[in-house]
Amino acid sequence: MASNVSDPAGARRPVIGLTTYLERATQGVWDVRASFLPQQYFDAVTASGGVAVLLPPQPAAQAAASVVLDGLDGLILTGGLDVQPELYGAARHPLTDPARADRDEWELALLAGARERGIPVFGICRGLQLINVAYGGTLHQHLPEALGTERYKIGGGVFAENTVDVDASTKLAGLIGAGPYGVHSYHHQGVDRLGEGLVVTARTDDGLVQAFEAPGDDYLVAVQWHPEENSADRRLFLGLVAAADAYAVSHRGVSA
Repeated sequence: MASNVSDPAGARRPVIGLTTYLERATQGVWDVRASFLPQQYFDAVTASGGVAVLLPPQPAAQAAASVVLDGLDGLILTGGLDVQPELYGAARHPLTDPARADRDEWELALLAGARERGIPVFGICRGLQLINVAYGGTLHQHLPEALGTERYKIGGGVFAENTVDVDASTKLAGLIGAGPYGVHSYHHQGVDRLGEGLVVTARTDDGLVQAFEAPGDDYLVAVQWHPEENSADRRLFLGLVAAADAYAVSHRGVSA
């Protein structure tokens, strides 16, 4: 059965899954763990023509991911705390965030299942880093030590502004154009060794990988910055929604 839903006018709207944390949250008298994701993410999806579905970590991650993916047309691996360095064989840096093994396991299962099915995938910040690790790559655990700069995380919930250079003849350039592009950054880790088979599509002037993609027809695009923070430019989300719509047509028998 197709997962796409229709709006009141009958237009098809692909279903996009967005990964989340389970975080402690308070509301009135309640103090509980809850699925958490900033609204900017699902606003970006819905403004781009998709239907956003939140995907908190699940027990029995692989089995649950298989069921969940049967109902999705696209997947976004969102930002958040650091990927466990144990997953890429590194000793833990003192400034690396505490392990979130449940989220790492869940997202790795979703990514593997999505790639097997050909479901379009978009990675954002932590999402890019997790994809890199899944493909056998490694991370710099603290960029101020590796690059001598804190330009990517100024703290206090304030996004740093940086400029990346987008390579021509890439999926990314097809979405936002080649050359300089202004972005919102909030990360202290980044790609060290690139994962096998991934292709770098953007860097900053210090050489840090800022985006990559997988070659071939299947859609996997990942960026180190936070495009959900730029409500004036939804092109990266529009690109994912378009790819998800095409996936629905080709794999789910949804009529164009």
